[in-house]
Amino acid sequence: MASENIRKWAIIPEPNSMTVGEGTVLLPYAGRVNESIAIDDGDFLLAHQLVADIRSATGTDWDIATGDMWSGFIRLRIADSWDFDSQDGGTAGAYTLTINTDGITITGCDFEGVRNGVQTLRQLIRQNGAVLPELQIADAPACQIRGYYLDATRGRVPTLAWLKQWADKLCLYKYNQLQLYIEHTFAFDGMSETWRGSSPLTPADTLEFDQYCANLGIELVPSVSTFGHQYVAMRTQELRELGEFPEDADRPFSFIERMRHHTLNVADDRAFAFSTQLVDSYLQLFRSKRFNICADETFDLGKGKSKQEAQRVGVAALYATYVGKLCEHLSKQGREPMFWGDIAIEMPEILETLPNNVTLLNWQYEPEATDEKIQLVAQAGAKQIVCPAVWGWNALLPRIDDAWNNISRIARYGIDCGAEGMLVTDWGDFGHVNDPRMAVPGMIFGAQYAWNPAGDTAENDLLERISRVEYGDCSARFVALLRNASTQAVFTWRELVEYLELDDGTGNCNTDVAQTIPCLADRLVDHLSDCGNAMTVREARNRMMRNMATTIERIPQANRALQQCMVDIAPIAAHMGNPGITAAVRIAMEGQLLLNRVGFALAEAHDVRDAHDAGDWRPSDYRALARELECWCEAYAKEWNATSQPSELHRIQETVWKAADELRRISK
Repeated sequence: MASENIRKWAIIPEPNSMTVGEGTVLLPYAGRVNESIAIDDGDFLLAHQLVADIRSATGTDWDIATGDMWSGFIRLRIADSWDFDSQDGGTAGAYTLTINTDGITITGCDFEGVRNGVQTLRQLIRQNGAVLPELQIADAPACQIRGYYLDATRGRVPTLAWLKQWADKLCLYKYNQLQLYIEHTFAFDGMSETWRGSSPLTPADTLEFDQYCANLGIELVPSVSTFGHQYVAMRTQELRELGEFPEDADRPFSFIERMRHHTLNVADDRAFAFSTQLVDSYLQLFRSKRFNICADETFDLGKGKSKQEAQRVGVAALYATYVGKLCEHLSKQGREPMFWGDIAIEMPEILETLPNNVTLLNWQYEPEATDEKIQLVAQAGAKQIVCPAVWGWNALLPRIDDAWNNISRIARYGIDCGAEGMLVTDWGDFGHVNDPRMAVPGMIFGAQYAWNPAGDTAENDLLERISRVEYGDCSARFVALLRNASTQAVFTWRELVEYLELDDGTGNCNTDVAQTIPCLADRLVDHLSDCGNAMTVREARNRMMRNMATTIERIPQANRALQQCMVDIAPIAAHMGNPGITAAVRIAMEGQLLLNRVGFALAEAHDVRDAHDAGDWRPSDYRALARELECWCEAYAKEWNATSQPSELHRIQETVWKAADELRRISK
């Protein structure tokens, strides 16, 4: 909306149809919201949302009432019959909003429609205070399912208070579904060895949060790993025999190995009993009829204990049979199964075996993704939800450009192929170092494109609108500066973890880790044949850093640009009145400055850089850099506690300390 910059206000998602008049409407200083009982909003939550925003924006207190005997300057109602003249007319979530001198009326075709209209009005009140523009909106979502998927297992377990804040934010941007990713961080009965020390969510947490989400018009869908990604469970004394490679259960913890191994041995009948125990106990805590069994990235399937069975029936059949049994188990209980589609797409014959009530979660995270995989599922006649990503994993700063490219593309592909909706994913690989508040721009991209993917919305325009609506930034520059800062990440958390975990703990090269690093994977076999022995950790690290030589050259320039972003963003953040996000952004930027410097120092230690060209980071400064890292880590831990339980913060800290110790070692 090019004219938004002139008006100085915006709406996200952008409405399908909006007419703005010439005049303005002054909210009364003592007004009332009349919410129809027909909306079925038991606690009048929608009216209370408006009253709270009016109080915050204008300082005045409004009344709430229901029934035709009470007047209301703001009126919320359900349409007797829906006559919204649109190709989406009559769909769930549709609404109209009228603001004129007679008052404000929001009419929805259902509860969700009224809820969506209220969120639009809330955004206008937050930006304009007591003086609103005359306008008329007729709006409806393109995707009926507009979901968000939050990793709550691989490092961070959010506090219940923060989860509620996040649900509030999802509601404001018209999301209607939320899933939490769970591997080991739920307090299942009889599995204390699996969840001990992880700050697990509890049944009481889930019941309370499920009710909270339902009040907001958000469906909380249960999601738990039942096949792959059993890293913690398969390392326990009680459950390790259910894994493909129980002999690996006592290996030192590794962020990288966690992502790639520990698949359930589904040739063992006990595996199904284990999975159904998880499913049956978990589903009882949710009102949703949907259930996500995950079943993704089963890397070890058919390679360990199930190898003989896989050779007999085939890996695809082994996978399809097990997933099919789980789906059937859910279907018999009146549930609608969902699972991640990566394995089924790799082996398309699986698609032909899917029951009609199963939904494939088709994830694609490449910024330049094509529609090939989405078309494949559509042509097979399977139900699917398309799943892009906010691109926050493995990084302190969100990769905003990648998120925008990925989400905008996948949303359009999904609509074109008849997908049932979109589920925007937010992962926490390698310890969930990414602060969940950094995902807000990506989350809002998802809100925009799940609602209106066909809209002609340029990235820079959307960044300005997010700055205004979400952050209250009148300059409309905040998110663009955050984006610019993220492009200066040269040596990231991922590279640091890879570098450190190349040491298997005994001084030898960890080949599992090396195989995940492209510049090393192809060299491992050649090195063994050339030299007659395995690659040492020093050789692996040398090769990794040499491969980054050209990238490392950017670090001095990148850090100067990043420091300028910090200078430019500080006064903007000071006027936003949001100390939480201000602190989170500052800590993330400071952390990336340090990571870049660590990368530069390691490159020099491996003779990738000359000592005379080290600038501010000469060898004598490595110990000072180590101390700076440790001080930063303490500040980072305080911000962690703002959103998350202790969970695996100690693993982040231990990684930083290892880096500091490595800097001290190379300074000798």
